Amino acid sequence: MRRVQFIEIHEQPWFPSSLRDGVTDALQFGFHLLKAYVPIAPLLQTALNSTGSRSIVDLGSGGGGPWLDLSRKLQEEPPGLQIWLTDKYPNLGAMQNVGRASENHIRFYPGSVDAMNVPRELAGFRTMFTSFHHFPPEEARAILQNAVDAGEGIGIFETTRRASSTIGLMFVWILLLVVCTLWIRPFHWSRLLWTYLVPIIPLVLLFDGVVSCLRTYRPEELRDMVEQLRASKYQWEIGELSTGKVPITYLIGYPSARPSIR
Repeated sequence: MRRVQFIEIHEQPWFPSSLRDGVTDALQFGFHLLKAYVPIAPLLQTALNSTGSRSIVDLGSGGGGPWLDLSRKLQEEPPGLQIWLTDKYPNLGAMQNVGRASENHIRFYPGSVDAMNVPRELAGFRTMFTSFHHFPPEEARAILQNAVDAGEGIGIFETTRRASSTIGLMFVWILLLVVCTLWIRPFHWSRLLWTYLVPIIPLVLLFDGVVSCLRTYRPEELRDMVEQLRASKYQWEIGELSTGKVPITYLIGYPSARPSIR
């Protein structure tokens, strides 16, 4: 199955911010419900230990992504770890809720952040969860190159895959989110309107979910991308982590005296 570069509706600048927040709220609820990214905690912990970083800058955070659960797995070491949520179109209300629930271990950057040009004041190990596939190859390489130029580590993690089985699971995933909409907090009457009476949110979730699968990079494509970077002293780890739920494609890179790709 070849990669295709379709658009995702919720990431378009013309898509109303209120509806975009409804989409990212649903995704955030789903991440918290399934804890799909918790299994990558040891990989991320090893990378943090290797870099000595005490700060994580999450790019394309949406409504907060998997961080509320994942941060609890990482708070033991390094001590004092600080996590920053950022996005080009930040869902500030959702990010504030995540911050409060984390007792301020997780904070949010209020401005718009371009993953290809991260502000210098946002120093720390960079992460992206289920968002790297949004970018065509030249922009995806620019994201990695920007991290390398800043001397920062970066971790890319994707639960979507270019596979018929994953696309089929997307329909089940969206149905689950629709059923659970009443439990998404904070409660908004408008969310019920745009989910049940005029089902824009579930239709956007379904369309964007299928497109996400079709856009996701495979490990061999990530390796080709890394080989084109100007990064003479970086350690790279690329592969798929098999879990009890869904496989997670990952790319992890950080400064190293002995460059290699695994």
